[in-house]
Amino acid sequence: MKNFRSAALLTVALALTAAAAQAQIKLPGLGTIKLPSTTKTTTSGGAVTQQEAAMGLKEALTQGISKGADQASKQDGFYLNSLIRIPFPPDAQRVATTLRSIGLGSEVDKFELALNRGAEQAAIKAKPIFISAIKSLSFSDVWNILTGQKDAATQYLKRTTTTQLVSAFSPIMQQALDQTQATRYYTGLVTRYNQIPLVKKVNPNLNEYATGKAVDGLFTLIAQEEANIRENPVARTTELLKKVFGGKKS
Repeated sequence: MKNFRSAALLTVALALTAAAAQAQIKLPGLGTIKLPSTTKTTTSGGAVTQQEAAMGLKEALTQGISKGADQASKQDGFYLNSLIRIPFPPDAQRVATTLRSIGLGSEVDKFELALNRGAEQAAIKAKPIFISAIKSLSFSDVWNILTGQKDAATQYLKRTTTTQLVSAFSPIMQQALDQTQATRYYTGLVTRYNQIPLVKKVNPNLNEYATGKAVDGLFTLIAQEEANIRENPVARTTELLKKVFGGKKS
C-alpha cells in the first residue's frame, strides 16, 4: 500500500509538471532532460516518457551487469584487477606473512591465484539473479534511480540481491574453489602455520570469505558501468539509452 501511495503521488506530481510547459530537470551525471509525461506514449523525440524511462534504465542496467559479469568471469578478471582482486583472508593475514618469511611465499601466491580463479568461475552465475531484480523495478524505483546519485542503481541492486547472491554463490564458489585447488592450498597453508610453535591458530571460513569478496567485486564493476553510461555518451549504445541518458547539458 505504501508503494502504491508513493507511486500515485509521483504520478500526480509528474502530471502537474508536464502540464506546466514540460519543465526540465537536471539529473546527476545526466545533464538536463525533460520530465516524463504520465499520459504521453513513447515517441521518437521530445520528453522522455514513463515507458521510455523504465525501458531505458532496465536496458542500461542489463548492459552494465552483462559487461561487469563478463569482465569478472574472464581469466584474470579478478586476479589482475586491483579494484576487486581477492587477497589472503585478513583474519589469516599473519599466516601469509609468516609463511612468506620462512620461504613459502610461492605457496601463498598459488593459493591467492586459485582463490581468484574460483571467483572468476563463479561470477558468470550472477547474471540471472541481477536480471530478475531489474525486471521487478517499479516506475517509482526507476525514477528514484534516474534522479539519484551516480551509483543509485548499484545501491538498489545491493539492497535487493545481496542475500540471494550470497546464498546462490556459496555452493558455486565452493565448487570453484575445489576445482582450482584453492581449498587444498588453503588447508595446507593453514595446517603448516598452525604447526609453528607458539602461534595463535587460525582457520577462517574460506568459502564465506571468498563468496563475500566475489559479490563485492561484482558490485564494484557494475558501479563503474553505471557511472560510465551516465557520464560517457559513447557508452550509450542504443537510441533509447541516448534518449533517456543523453539529455542536453545545461
